[in-house]
Amino acid sequence: MEQTAIKQTSDHLANERTFLAWIRTSIGIMAFGFVVMKFSLFVKQLSMIMGKPGLVPSHGYSSIIGIILVAVGAVTTLFAFMRYRKTEKEIIQSNFKNSSLLITLLTGFIFFIGICLIFYLVITS
Repeated sequence: MEQTAIKQTSDHLANERTFLAWIRTSIGIMAFGFVVMKFSLFVKQLSMIMGKPGLVPSHGYSSIIGIILVAVGAVTTLFAFMRYRKTEKEIIQSNFKNSSLLITLLTGFIFFIGICLIFYLVITS
């Protein structure tokens, strides 16, 4: 009985560490989105100071990408919490089932945003 309680405690702590890693990931995604958005503003201001306001295109893709990244970071936080609670219940019931859906979706999204940023940098350079 005591060995089962120790194993469950270990499983719960591992679940908590995984949740905190997802939270750090979501904060990183949101921070990156904020940087992408503010960097375009910085470049626009710098070009105006240099007296070349037409140097930076005004179509604003980086603002859109930045906002999307911040939103995805926030949604990742929500999904991480839902996954944490689901795993917690499965550990208690000794019925854990692995799911890689969140990892797959987030990887695909980050890859897509990376391609969009590369495309944007190539067009604007």
